[in-house]
Parts: sequence; structure tokens; C-alpha cells
Amino acid sequence: MQKERAFTSLRQSERFGALEITRGKNAFSVRASSCYVSDPPKTLVEVYRRDSLPSYLGRLVFHSFEVSPNYVDPMRKKRPARIVLLFGFYLAASVADVALGQSKLIGTANDLPEWVSEVGARRTPEGKREFLANSFGAAGDGVTNSTKAIQKAIDSCARAGGGVVHLRPGVYLTGALFVKSNVHLRLDRGVTLLGSQTDSDYPSIWTRVAGIEMKWPAALINVNDQKNVRISGGGIIDGQGKKWWDKYWALRREYEPRGLRWAADYDAERVRLMVIWKSTDVSVENLTLKRSGFWTVQVVYSDHVTVDGIRITDNAGPSTDGVDIDSSSRVLVQNCDIDNNDDDICLKAGRDADGLRVNRPTEYVVIRNNITRRGGGMLSFGSETSGGIRKVVAYNNRGIGTSEGIRFKSAKTRGGFVEDVLVRDIRMENVPLPFTFTLNWNPSYSYATIPKDVKNIPPHWIVLSTPVIPAERGLCEFRNITIENVEIVGARRIFSGSGLAERPILNVNWRNITAEGREAGFIEYARDWKMKNVRLRTQDGAPVKVANSEKVDTPEVVRSSLQR
Repeated sequence: MQKERAFTSLRQSERFGALEITRGKNAFSVRASSCYVSDPPKTLVEVYRRDSLPSYLGRLVFHSFEVSPNYVDPMRKKRPARIVLLFGFYLAASVADVALGQSKLIGTANDLPEWVSEVGARRTPEGKREFLANSFGAAGDGVTNSTKAIQKAIDSCARAGGGVVHLRPGVYLTGALFVKSNVHLRLDRGVTLLGSQTDSDYPSIWTRVAGIEMKWPAALINVNDQKNVRISGGGIIDGQGKKWWDKYWALRREYEPRGLRWAADYDAERVRLMVIWKSTDVSVENLTLKRSGFWTVQVVYSDHVTVDGIRITDNAGPSTDGVDIDSSSRVLVQNCDIDNNDDDICLKAGRDADGLRVNRPTEYVVIRNNITRRGGGMLSFGSETSGGIRKVVAYNNRGIGTSEGIRFKSAKTRGGFVEDVLVRDIRMENVPLPFTFTLNWNPSYSYATIPKDVKNIPPHWIVLSTPVIPAERGLCEFRNITIENVEIVGARRIFSGSGLAERPILNVNWRNITAEGREAGFIEYARDWKMKNVRLRTQDGAPVKVANSEKVDTPEVVRSSLQR
């Protein structure tokens, strides 16, 4: 208990770290990848109780805290670095028996492509000069609109060559903010940015939304055409999105009887929480993001971006995706905890004719050490696949109650491909549909037809309804995918795989999968699926139903008495 009390004065940091536990014959070793620790030990113990440590993980990842500069450990009378080292041994001791008791720990960093080490931001702003937004007129009373004041602080910082923009603790009502090159926007604990409810606070700008380029309201936080940006600090960004959620549902009720379901998402003009557009070397770290009007974090046409240790919560509205990686490269998403109402982490690359015109892939992406809770997909590919999605590695991720797990989706007009994907070391708990593949996803949304009686057609409707010619160009291909070392409990249907006769799902390799669920599921229009050590336990013990497929291995299925 003395050791635990020694850390009660820790404060939240802008960095994240991990302890890597390596099992030897009779011992284990601990290596800290950063000298910071997580929530105060009380919280950490609650999250990682000894009896709930996931046995499949080789890494224990946790939110970071750092020691206040003037804090002295009362036991050691030493400065922060020593305290962090002490805590490392404290936590190591608490998990020693877990590490030693495992039959094996998966070496998640082994046998990965060389490019994995080259993703994420390569640098962060080094400027030390601080710009206090309150000095420019920002008021943390939750009522005064502080958009201009905060933007003035950001602009002043950028003109001075960079530095840190920060605010005193408080709640700051703001519209769209545009973060500039070499600026670190630091939102410390106790600081909340609250999204304005005034439409004019979000100017209409050229962007990409749900796969097509069009004018749309700016996000609450924007990094547009910038380099070397950091947004971090432990604070909260609250989009107050209910206004836009309600607007969308009202539009859906009006549009669906008219055959315009496909247009509602584009006409609602919902404000996103954060967009990184055509930028490089951007870090988003250690923030709580909540109540986004639309997608929460969108990384589009950008490279070398890190999203690290963000917590997404209270996203009950429609289309409140967690992290969307959209025609971008060298992206790292790690240590995040995501709870929302649509895809949790999603890779995209444009929609239909417009996406094929842009023809820019999403590639070289690493997704690791994340937890997803509610949401449409723990890790989703598509449905915007037009520019192609390739070279993706995802490992040590956990889904808890997410609607779907590893999710591949496209439509007959998307085109493109998803290929060279490695997913490993995954645990899913009460995820109804762990593995889904479809090439004809959500037809009422995916296929745009303008009714003949409509006049004054908006330009983006024309873009959406532009046919893909020849039709074969609109067919996406899923190929060369490896999924291994997966543990699943509480599923409803384990496999849900639907290719097309003209585009079967090709070359999917499954290794070391154990799954428990109601039924094994189905696979149709697939070719060259290999399965090794894939074992399912279901209520009826019936095999996976395979149809219209060639050279598709099937898993071992045994009957379980477990009722769900």
C-alpha cells in the first residue's frame, strides 16, 4: 500500500507507454517503452485485475501519467524518474505470476513486415514558447464563444515559428478551429472544448465525406494542409452532436419514402469532431473525444499520422465512427478505447466513380493495443474501397460487445481492392458477428438513383449517381488476408462470408482460432481459404455451410451445451 500511495500525486501526461513482459524458462523480464505510467494505481488495478488479465496478450498497455515537476516520493526522496522506475517494478510484481503461468505469450512484434516500424508521426513540435489562449480573450465559462480567441492564439503561435497553445482549466465554447504547422495544441486535464451549436461557426470547405469530395462544414478541430502538429494533453473535446443526430434522423424520415436513403448522409451536413486533411507528421494523443456530430477522427489524404491513447465515448448518434483512415498512408492507431455507434476503427479509400477518379489507396497502417466496445465494427475495411486498401497490420486488439469484429465490406459500384492484410492476437467477447465479408453491402445506401421527379439536383447527387463504366470496374476484390491467434467467446454467428460469383473472396488464411458461439455460420463465393488449428464450439455442432466455393477448408466444429 505504501507503494500505491506514492503515486497519488501523478497527473495525466501527453504520452503513452507499455510494459512488455517476456517469459523466460524460470523468470520474466520487463521493458518499459516509455517512462510514464497509467491512471492512478487504483484505477489501473481495477482495469487490470489479476483475474482479468487477458492471457493472450504479450503486452500490457495503459494510459500514461507523469509526475508533477515538484513532486518528491516520500519513501525515496527522489525525483520523478526514480518514481516511475519504482512503479514499473510494482506493476511487474503484480503480474509476475500471470506472466510465468502462461503456456506461451504471443510475440506480437515478431515476424511483422519491416515497414511496421516506419508508421506514425516522425516528429512533433519542438517549440517551447507558450501561448495562453485566455490572454487572447478565451473564456472558460461554457457560454462565451471563444472561437476567435483560441484561433488567434493558434495563429500567433504559428507566426512565431511554433510552440504550445494551452488554456486554463474550464469549459470553452468554440466553433471550428484550424491548427497550424509546428503548433502543439495542449488541452490539459480540466479543459473541455465544447462544440458550438451555431452552424455559421463551421464554415463550408472543400473536403471528402463518406467517400466523395464535396463542400461540407469544417470539423470542430481541423488540421488542413499542415506539417508537424500535435494535439494532446488529457482534456476533453465534446462535439455536442445531438443537434446533428436529430437533423439526420429527421432527414431519413423524409427521404426514405422518396427513395433517397442514399442521400441523407450527405445532405445532413453533420459536423465531424476532428479532421486531418492533406497533412503530415500529425499526432493526436491522450484525449477524451465525445458526442461527435458525425465521424469522430478522420485522417484523409495524409501521411505519418499517430492516433495514440484517445478515449471515445458518449457517441450514441448515427455514423459516429471512431477513427477513419481514408486514403492515407503510414498511420499508427494504438492504445485507444473506443465506444461509439458505428465502425470503431475503419479503413477507407473513396466511393464509386469519384473514389476511382481520385484513385488513392490507404496503405501501411498499423492498429494495435486498442479496445473497442459498442460500435459497428471492431476493425472495418470499407465500404469505401475504390482507391484500394493494402498493407495493414492489426494486433493485440480487443472487442467487447462490438456488433461486428473483423469486417470487410464493399458494394458492386465501389471497385478497388482490400489486400495484404494481417490480423493477429485478437480477443472478442460477446461480439455477435466476429468475421464478416460482403461485396454487396447496404444496397439502399450504396446505390444512388435520382428519382425522375426531382428538380434542382445538388452537384453531389450527380457525383454519387455517376455510373461506373464498365460495370466490372465497380467490383471490389478481397484477397490475400491472414487472420491468426484469435480467441472468441459469446458470438452469435462466427463466419459470415459472402463474395460474388464474379468476384469470389480469395486466399484467406486462418490459423489458431478458437471460437464459441451459437452457430458456425456460412461461406459463399470464396476460393483458396486455408484453415489450420481452427476450432469452433457451437450449440448445434453443425459445420460451416459452404456454397459456390472452391478449395475452401472448413474448421473443426464441436457441440457445446452452453445456451445463450
